[in-house]
Amino acid sequence: MLRTIAMGSCVMVQGILENTLPDGRISVRVGSQLFTGLPV
Repeated sequence: MLRTIAMGSCVMVQGILENTLPDGRISVRVGSQLFTGLPV
């Protein structure tokens, strides 16, 4: 499932959902990289 996260005020990343963290953030995978941020 594709999800979009915000990493700061201007940077958004869209990737495949990997993990949901207890503090409300989620991790998405883009290729071989993993990004963590707040869901949009």
